[in-house]
Amino acid sequence: MDSLRIIESWPVPTAAAAVVRADGSLAGSHGPVDHRFPLASVTKPLAAYAALVAYEEGAIELDEPAGPEGSTIRHLLAHTSGLAFDDHRPTAAPGTRRLYSNAGFEVLGDHIAKATGIPFADYLHQAVFEPLGMTSSTLVGSPAKDGVSTVRDLVRFAAELQTPRLLDVRTVAEAVSVVHPGLKGVLPGFGHQAPNDWGLGLEIRDGKSPHWTGSASSPRTFGHFGQSGTFLWVDPDARAACVALTDRAFGPWAAQAWPPFTDAVLAELAGR
Repeated sequence: MDSLRIIESWPVPTAAAAVVRADGSLAGSHGPVDHRFPLASVTKPLAAYAALVAYEEGAIELDEPAGPEGSTIRHLLAHTSGLAFDDHRPTAAPGTRRLYSNAGFEVLGDHIAKATGIPFADYLHQAVFEPLGMTSSTLVGSPAKDGVSTVRDLVRFAAELQTPRLLDVRTVAEAVSVVHPGLKGVLPGFGHQAPNDWGLGLEIRDGKSPHWTGSASSPRTFGHFGQSGTFLWVDPDARAACVALTDRAFGPWAAQAWPPFTDAVLAELAGR
């Protein structure tokens, strides 16, 4: 795909990108797809998927208590537990505000480790990385932000999100549906959003503006970006997903570069 060559113009030392169709076929890639990049918050969808595997295995229930009083696994996944960004103290009642929270995912990882008797990094490996053949992916710390992976590996995960093999399609459909609709909140890097819609570990684009995806991205687009200059989106209307990894921290450069890149990818996919 010619559109992927746009990453050559990004002001970053290293970048790689790929597009995978809903049927799992690779539409194109560019750059060092086997280079291992820190994922930052693109770790969260991987951790969330492991949590959903634990749910389907019966180790946890989505509505069982976890985190602050009144909070559940579902609240933690949807950033509505009331925990602040990096603070393990509640700052709002569960279900009342969309407070993007690394702390919530750390509580989630601890909860699943206790429920399964397996350290969360090992559980993520066994539940997601190993069955998908993600041989270059590891979790080296917080389930909120300390994953390391490659474009080649994340293409496998992006294919799984579109055509699930590890999870029932109904579980994935729930994960990409809005949890606690109407809640306002701040989308890190892009300001206050009303509403700030989120699924289970996956951000849902809907009508957010400004946003890190493209102006042509469908409202059903879901995914995540990371402060290490990384993103993964799935656009069900385009029947495709895109992964882009860099080694420059997110900043104004990314907010300016990513949306037109996504629009170019979507235009090429549509044959325009």
